[in-house]
Formats: sequence, C-alpha cells, structure tokens
Amino acid sequence: MSARPDADLVRAAQAGDVASFEMLYTKYARIVHAILLGRLPAADADDVTQNVFITAYTKLTSLHEPAAFAGWIVRIARNAAEDYRRRSVNTLQLDAEYAGQARQTNAAEAAEALAAIRELPEAYRDTLMMRLVEGMSGEEIAERTGLTPGSVRVNLHRGMQLLRDALGGGAE
Repeated sequence: MSARPDADLVRAAQAGDVASFEMLYTKYARIVHAILLGRLPAADADDVTQNVFITAYTKLTSLHEPAAFAGWIVRIARNAAEDYRRRSVNTLQLDAEYAGQARQTNAAEAAEALAAIRELPEAYRDTLMMRLVEGMSGEEIAERTGLTPGSVRVNLHRGMQLLRDALGGGAE
C-alpha cells in the first residue's frame, strides 16, 4: 500500500497518472465493497463496486478538495447502492459466497446474519461489514474512513450488540 497521502494521489490522478488512481482503488475497494454489501446482494455488490470506481475516475476532476477523497468515494458508493436498489426488483438471495468467507457452517445462518446486519443503522452496518466481511482491522477502518479509533471501537461494539439482539442471542 502506498504511504503517499490521499491528496497527493488524487492530484496525480487528476493530472492523468493512472497508477495513482490504481493506488486509491487498492486502498478503498474493500471499504466501498463493504458499504455496498451492507445494502445489496453479494453478486450485485461486486459489480456496483466496479461502477463506483468508474464513476469516481470519470468525475475525479470535480473533486475540488483532494484530501476529501475518502468521504467522497463513500458518498458515491452509498448513492450508487441507493440508485441500484431503486432500479432493482426486490429478490431474496442467499449470499452463499460470503457465508464461506465468514466461516459460517450453515449458509442459511450466514444469510440471516447478513440480512440482520443490513437492517442496522448505517454507521454500525458499514463498520461491521468492513470488519466481519472484509476482514479489516479497527485501525484500518479508522484510517480509511476518517473515524477515530475510539469511534470505530464503539461502532463495532454497539453494532455487535444490536446484531446479537437481532439474531436472538442478546438475552441471557
């Protein structure tokens, strides 16, 4: 991963340096994917992730504050998910591919957990998807989202509590 600040990468990409945009893609693809997976079926999240970066690449010159790339790409992802959902017919899909990644023994349980995560408030949903599905550490989540490490810990803790409650494991 590049040690160059996002603002430097954005300015270089705006000037036509494709390698700099590829570094931004490498740094933010998992975050975008996690956000989309929290809102869309797995197969669609993969495709929409690519579309988000195509949109970002074509509109990169409209980003006036290069240091704001993280928030900008997250907003594009959230808007893309909403646009996709508006155009799509609601279907029930078991996310078997992600069941394996989450090391669930039962695809139906994994699908139930994913559906429960999708019902959580946005801050918890996105953070949990980055941690549980994309395997990002709390430090990585904080670095790439602009949240403080403490906020990430709180979001993960509260999100897990809400998830346990939604799955029936919160009452003891």
